[in-house]
Amino acid sequence: MITLDAHQTAQLLPYPQLADGIEAMLMEMRSGTARAPERLHFPLTDPERGRRGGVLLVMPAVNRDVAMTKHITVHPENCRAGKPSIIGEVMVFDPHTGERQMLLDGPTVTGRRTAAVTLFAARKFAPRPKGPVLIVGAGVQAKAHLEAFAAGMGTRHFMIFSRSPERAHALAQHAATLGVEATVVDAIEPVLSTVSIVITATTSSEPVLPDSDAMRWRDDIFVAGVGAFRPDMRELPPQLCRDAAVRGTLVVDTWEVKHEAGDLLHAAIDWARAAPLMDAIITPDRYRASGPVLFKSVGYALWDLAAVLCARANLARDGMPAS
Repeated sequence: MITLDAHQTAQLLPYPQLADGIEAMLMEMRSGTARAPERLHFPLTDPERGRRGGVLLVMPAVNRDVAMTKHITVHPENCRAGKPSIIGEVMVFDPHTGERQMLLDGPTVTGRRTAAVTLFAARKFAPRPKGPVLIVGAGVQAKAHLEAFAAGMGTRHFMIFSRSPERAHALAQHAATLGVEATVVDAIEPVLSTVSIVITATTSSEPVLPDSDAMRWRDDIFVAGVGAFRPDMRELPPQLCRDAAVRGTLVVDTWEVKHEAGDLLHAAIDWARAAPLMDAIITPDRYRASGPVLFKSVGYALWDLAAVLCARANLARDGMPAS
């Protein structure tokens, strides 16, 4: 069995190729050749204190050629202790024999495939896809999205807002190594008029974007909420969610949002006004409107399977990447 560390896993998952793999996976979903159940979402507790810790996510998927399962634990509070908040692995095996073939780094797969899904959605639905891009957050997902849009969209100018200025400046320094400009901002609302794409990548329990009944979101803006994946997490304000659903476009990566996306649940969205990504791609004219575009992502095992297929193809072509 081949075991790949985080660096090797990243080398096998270039963002533009992975975004193309997401589109190919959507076609497999449509034909029924790729399948995945709803993920197991299991809260972890301290049995003695009755205090919730993190969460265990188990996500299996299969197509005709390969099967995989991802085991991930998410502990957001680890960041305060300087520890990784996401830990896990992706096991790849032969669906016909069960033989284990490859072990990938789980957090790397998660970060890259999530950013690749957002990149793909922005390519398809963003009215002004070239940016500038505002990223709210400065963690793993924020970094992955900055890299993905720089590599896959050619975005040259980013703005970064984070409750941790130190992490925001560190991300801006990373952007410089990629040859793109990133400006750290100390407030969100003043820059909303200057950006065409907004990406929220936090695990906040309260909206991180401005919320006002009187606020009208621009018709040419694309907002992606990718950080909140539990009912008790909310990054997006209710007014934005309702605005996109009623007069704009609301696309979700999977119908698992119906019981996982706290943003949309809190806004009491009419699900008939939302479109899963596959439907929105197949019949885009049915869902596109003149208002703001909102893409909500909570993750799906088939996006991990797309990453596995991308990694296998590159490994077969180029061999084992250097550590």
